[in-house]
Amino acid sequence: MKQGAKAFRLIAVATVFACQLMVGCVLAFMTLLEPAHAQTNAKPWASLGRAATPAEVAAWDIDVRADFKGLPAGRGSVAKGQEVWEAQCESCHGTFGESNEVFTPIVGGTSKKDIETGRVAALQRGDYPQRTTLMKVSQLSTLWDYINRAMPWNAPKSLSVEEVYAVTAYILHLGDIVPADFVLSDKNIAQVQQRLPNRNGKVRYEPMWVKSGKPDVQGSLCMSGCATELDIRSFLPDYARNAHGNLAEQHRAVGPVRGADTTRAALSPAPSMPVMVAASTPTPTATPKPSGKPPAELAKASNCTACHAQAARLLGPSFKDIAARYKSDPQAEDKLTLKVRNGAQGVWGAIPMPANPALKEEEARSLVRWILGGL
Repeated sequence: MKQGAKAFRLIAVATVFACQLMVGCVLAFMTLLEPAHAQTNAKPWASLGRAATPAEVAAWDIDVRADFKGLPAGRGSVAKGQEVWEAQCESCHGTFGESNEVFTPIVGGTSKKDIETGRVAALQRGDYPQRTTLMKVSQLSTLWDYINRAMPWNAPKSLSVEEVYAVTAYILHLGDIVPADFVLSDKNIAQVQQRLPNRNGKVRYEPMWVKSGKPDVQGSLCMSGCATELDIRSFLPDYARNAHGNLAEQHRAVGPVRGADTTRAALSPAPSMPVMVAASTPTPTATPKPSGKPPAELAKASNCTACHAQAARLLGPSFKDIAARYKSDPQAEDKLTLKVRNGAQGVWGAIPMPANPALKEEEARSLVRWILGGL
């Protein structure tokens, strides 16, 4: 019995020693790993990604400043611009930049006198019906840059440098700023800027500029004597709010920004809390989700009427043309219901019809039946 007890004690001591040895090994191993682990936690992104190549940076660095820094070398004639315009721009902006029922006019509202003074007289009139691009733009670089980055609508950035120069030249010719045989280039664009009708139209708002010392953004907090009445320098008059049509029906189907419903009255600032912004600044609104509406209201709420009219072609075919085309097709309802929800392209032209996943299948089918039935 004594020998058995002694053997048991020896086994117990050996077990405890083995456990202590194992714990010590584990702690030593963790101590060795700790520096690497701490280093990884300090900068977990250190091994991710790589530096962009010069070519990749150049692909994004395409903006053109007001002093034309960033403008690529090139040239384009008015004649070439007319060819590009008729092929890719006319369907949205009209033959002569007069636009149509969807997009606002690019040309119009300027005169030879405006070209001389650099101030568009029609902008001072409260009764002028619509403000065009050439009436508002004060920097030619803005027009060139926007065409280069965002046009054509269905294939932005697809125009060559020559085509961008050419289309810009054609628009300028439509506004009588350059002659029909003119060739716009990076060498003469600064001279053409001096003929832009609204080149002197921007106004310097003094409180936004530093007259002396540091700007107010670096100043001390206003704790006493604060202004209670502010002067609103710019606002959108009520008559002009819906001059370009309902903005809520003119947005692209991608991105977070949605146009305000300009058919409704603007939200004016409270009299006791004036603000330094336009009194009718539109606020983004969510795309309405149609539910249980009549087909006519459903078409408007789903933004179908931004591209389709009942009897006239806009960006897409009229509802009347669609009904005529699919009149003898027994599968028309199923086909069009699928296209309305998932989008389509190529049947009526190059401009795509965006998907409308917010529409339920029964709503899309109701809309299609309404169109095929002749409204």
